[in-house]
Amino acid sequence: MRILAIESSCDETAAAVVENGTTVLSNVINTQIELHKEFGGVVPEVASRKHIENISDVIDKALSDCNMTLDDVDAIAVTYGPGLVGALLVGVSAAKGLSFVAKKPLVPVHHIKGHICANYIENPDFKPPFICLVASGGHSHIVHVKDYNTYEVLAKTSDDAAGEAFDKVSRVLGLGYPGGPAIQECAKSGNPHAIRFPRVNMGESGFDFSFSGVKTAVINYIHNAEQKGIEINKPDVAASFQEAVTDVLSGHLAECAIKYGTKKIALAGGVAANKPLRERCQALAAENDMEFVCPSMLLCTDNAAMIGCAAYFEYQAGARADMSLNAIANLPL
Repeated sequence: MRILAIESSCDETAAAVVENGTTVLSNVINTQIELHKEFGGVVPEVASRKHIENISDVIDKALSDCNMTLDDVDAIAVTYGPGLVGALLVGVSAAKGLSFVAKKPLVPVHHIKGHICANYIENPDFKPPFICLVASGGHSHIVHVKDYNTYEVLAKTSDDAAGEAFDKVSRVLGLGYPGGPAIQECAKSGNPHAIRFPRVNMGESGFDFSFSGVKTAVINYIHNAEQKGIEINKPDVAASFQEAVTDVLSGHLAECAIKYGTKKIALAGGVAANKPLRERCQALAAENDMEFVCPSMLLCTDNAAMIGCAAYFEYQAGARADMSLNAIANLPL
């Protein structure tokens, strides 16, 4: 079962060919990071236009990299939400066109499901049920993966996502975009316990996230220091902020796993590339005798291989779309 998958939900134009869900035959990613650095974040209109410029070449390369043509694939898969609606529309339109012309089934894929399924690619023996933390620029979810096609959201953010908080704090510190790698690099020489930034637990269960408070606390700390003419220690601020975010993310994941009686946990999403977060989750898993997996760095950020993996399970469950498929910016899980 070979699937040509397309991903364009934010600022990566990506296409991949995936066989039987976990064998990646090609994985092409055209990133717009350098383009958006000028603006300090992703500009939706700019991202959409760049996707239009890149999409055909990226798809052609994904096929040529594994010496295949459209005739050799069994289905076309595409991310149709959530994400930036203009960016999503580029991928959805391309996938619908290819599906129509090649007379191949069209498989719609939820972006967050794709991130979760990235764990299967390098860990094919890792199977549901498990609990997964999905942390990215737009999402902070804890998801109970009951089966390959059955998901229950146990917790989510009530305001800023973790990645969004990283980007905003990085901007205030003058570290640039994207914020996650910049904060992590700066924090290497800082003391994570230098400043006690707030940890917030939300919701009835206490597992929901809120990162607007810690973001605001960091901004206020910096502004207060500037007003008093005090020079801040950027590495200490970055390390302390990173410590607060990773403490909450990893802690909620472990607590959820304990509450729901699972011995398997996973990470997914762009923030899952954060080394301290990975190490903290690994340590908590070891302390609680749990199995822990997370994707490699390349598969944490947006890519089409994860969409091809998710599409395989969606296809097996009978998921198909027709030419009325549309992009849904706030598609719920």
